[in-house]
Amino acid sequence: MPNAPLSLPARLCLLAWDIGRPAAGTAPRTELVRAGALVELARRGLLTDVDGIATPVDLDASAGDPVLDGLLDLVRESCPHSWRTWVTLRARVTSDAVREQLVAQGYVRAEKRRVLGVFPSVEYALARVVVVEALREETGQALRGPLPAAGICDRDAAVAVLAAAAHLFGEGPFEQRTRELSERAGEARPGLARIVREVSTTLTERRARSAVTASH
Repeated sequence: MPNAPLSLPARLCLLAWDIGRPAAGTAPRTELVRAGALVELARRGLLTDVDGIATPVDLDASAGDPVLDGLLDLVRESCPHSWRTWVTLRARVTSDAVREQLVAQGYVRAEKRRVLGVFPSVEYALARVVVVEALREETGQALRGPLPAAGICDRDAAVAVLAAAAHLFGEGPFEQRTRELSERAGEARPGLARIVREVSTTLTERRARSAVTASH
């Protein structure tokens, strides 16, 4: 698979990009990327759930990924918070780090610009659109079938659940499917299914509130 080396938050960052305007430098959806990073850390056994609180398992453990380690350090150094809080709290720190990581890996291109011909600025554009197209196709198939949820790998299941929660694939009839995929994603580690449901529900609620605000 072309996206195999990518972490879960990196996949979600690319999925959120507008393929129709790859050169427009669409900013990543910060909360979606943060949600992916939280789930990735839980998948790797570095964060666990203790009475609804995102809790580091080991104060010295490392993910070996600068983005994930940055978030892990932030959780360790902060007051205890719920998963829902961590989806939004300083989420841009994680999304910006993921975007820079994708630039370094060649998936995204940073283009220097000058606003009004004077002020320096940086815009971001997809450099490997074909990879994102393949990722969207793969995730769409996970959401729509035909494979049963049990036939999808746990990481792809987690990506699909979070992408659906963020409305990346529209208002499709995904409710039953995402429940099945949440359970499949949770098979990687005890308690993970609950974490996936918690962060995905947060994304859905945030999207709904944003839609209501935008309509007024």
